[in-house]
Amino acid sequence: MDISPRHFLQFKDFSREEFDHLFQRALWIKSEFKAYRKYWPLIDRTLVMIFEKASTRTRLSFEAGMQQLGGLAIYLNSDDSQIKRGEPIEDTAQVISRMSDAVMIRTFGHDRIERFAACSRVPVINGLTNEHHPCQILADVFTFIEHRGPIQGKTVAWIGDSNNVCNTWLQAAEILDFKLHVSTPPGYEVAPERAGLRGTAHLEQFADPMDAAHLADLVTTDVWTSMGFEAENDRRRRDFAAWQVNPEMMRVAHPEALFMHCLPVHRGEEVAAEVIDGPQSVVWDEAENRMHTQKALLEFLLLGRVDFAAAPSPSASTPSRELP
Repeated sequence: MDISPRHFLQFKDFSREEFDHLFQRALWIKSEFKAYRKYWPLIDRTLVMIFEKASTRTRLSFEAGMQQLGGLAIYLNSDDSQIKRGEPIEDTAQVISRMSDAVMIRTFGHDRIERFAACSRVPVINGLTNEHHPCQILADVFTFIEHRGPIQGKTVAWIGDSNNVCNTWLQAAEILDFKLHVSTPPGYEVAPERAGLRGTAHLEQFADPMDAAHLADLVTTDVWTSMGFEAENDRRRRDFAAWQVNPEMMRVAHPEALFMHCLPVHRGEEVAAEVIDGPQSVVWDEAENRMHTQKALLEFLLLGRVDFAAAPSPSASTPSRELP
């Protein structure tokens, strides 16, 4: 009998049916949170969070989410641990996985998280690597479903750098059956083998970003310079100047198109302020949904498939977490 833990290192680690389950669970878990109904399935469970890269949303969403599920999250920075002094990551995995129930890692090369997972007794979650960012796209797809319904058959336009977020969108397109339009400057094109694609049937690349955005149901982007590439910042600003998501680009997208950005954002660079602060932007829902989708992910990895009846609608007298 195989008792190896399930990990979430790349988006393609789960099936379409499993993602459908996660999205349903995230919707239910979010409704409980909004109605102030306690849901503590992970009492006495511990999540260890290892950070080798800076973070705002990843740390907060996992730490708050684990607490809201009744569990405990422990923050470890590589600068304050034996990892910094050269302890093999395999040894670190052996120790940490004997003292916790799950591990989330935010690191550099994807090989580091794969080496950790290979020696871990508990589920390992990718909080970001140079090559992949599966938790972000889990939240992004859920946000699209909340606002526009199923993403199957839709078109997502990625404008900008073919980075870890783009790679993960490519995997999601294959699994969830939607089209991904990608437009990058010359020299920054998608490398299918780096993205871990099985094929390219769901990918179409465009030299002109306006063509990529044409009639898209979702337009999304990221900073032009990802963490670890700061030395290229000046050159990237020049190379990407024509790849800003601006009002003109949103006008050629579908009339009901959404705009997303994983944040943090540089207004006036990869996106115009009028877009990210405009009515088509759902970036704040997207950021919040990191927490709710990751709660569903933690539940799934630690408890397996949890089936449930639909959550009751909050009564008029039930306090809400939404602002008036």
